Amino acid sequence: MAKRIAVVVSQGQSQNPAKRDLEENIVAGLLFENGIDVTVIPNLYDLSPDGTGMLALQGVKGNMVLMSWLYSRAAHWVLSRNDIRGHVGTTLLQTDDDEDEDEDFLDDELAEEDADEKARVEDQLEIPDRKIYCVTLKTETTFEQYIEEIKRIASENTVQVVELGDWVQGSPSEQQLDRFKNPANDTHVGHSPPTRQNPLPQLETPIEPLRIEEDGGRRWYPVIDFGRCTNCMECIDFCLFGVYGVDQVDTILVEQPDNCRKGCPACSRVCPENAIIFPQHKTPAIAGAEVAVGALKIDLSQLFGAPSAVEVAALERDEQLVIAGRDTVGLTVGIPKRQSDKEDGPPDELDQLVDELDALDL
Repeated sequence: MAKRIAVVVSQGQSQNPAKRDLEENIVAGLLFENGIDVTVIPNLYDLSPDGTGMLALQGVKGNMVLMSWLYSRAAHWVLSRNDIRGHVGTTLLQTDDDEDEDEDFLDDELAEEDADEKARVEDQLEIPDRKIYCVTLKTETTFEQYIEEIKRIASENTVQVVELGDWVQGSPSEQQLDRFKNPANDTHVGHSPPTRQNPLPQLETPIEPLRIEEDGGRRWYPVIDFGRCTNCMECIDFCLFGVYGVDQVDTILVEQPDNCRKGCPACSRVCPENAIIFPQHKTPAIAGAEVAVGALKIDLSQLFGAPSAVEVAALERDEQLVIAGRDTVGLTVGIPKRQSDKEDGPPDELDQLVDELDALDL
């Protein structure tokens, strides 16, 4: 079996020409790289659990690179919820949100102490001995940078993967099978990636990626980051639409994803570990950007009378209840006990901050 690495390009939800051009230029450039098998799938988040796209991803047994318009953390846990698991592979391409994660909220020592004290659901998962590299297409605007990063990953992590015909429903072309089984005979080895002026070179026998079609429409559902989740069950208490459930060992899961109300991220706001992701939300922290876990988060809006995150979540939930023809519940149902039943204790950092602000006589 030849040593190759699978690169999967997940298309965005929109038909934005600039995004499509970037995707296609990356695909075209990678087709000229020896040892790389390229597959194009619809938007990862929208794939059906039993559809062709997800079956193709489940069939890749070795290291894999997934390129998508989702944040890397979101993409990783969308894969995981569909039993596609592996250790997180390091990519050198990061969004500004990922790079600045520590500046506003994170106190490193507090975060490390908190992580040591709490058990995470991920500790119970079986992780195969392989790496999955989730590369977000949000970081750069030119395809050459992505191709160079994929080449770097491939050079370090080329692994054995299963035959193409074994992991997709459909028939790969003869050219794909020949390149896969006989890389030494690949007539395009050593060619440079196409230039931006001519991204799709004209060949007598064009090489095409494996393209998987699936039309299930856009979806909206929460994705749980089990690397952060402590199984506190606050999300299942808060959600009144039957989205969450538990498995046989009483671990939280998204049981009925399509019960989720489109556009509502309320449960994400009440999660104490920032473990609930809505990959298509406009706010990076909710969409899966690398925000702090277990660190001291100071919501200055609470100091100046604006609604807290929990109050916003309750309002969002009430709005969806009304749309569904149900009665509103406000802050009376499923609100985390840490918000309503917190006992008085010695002053903490937030209390000190409030005192300091009061002393300024603003």
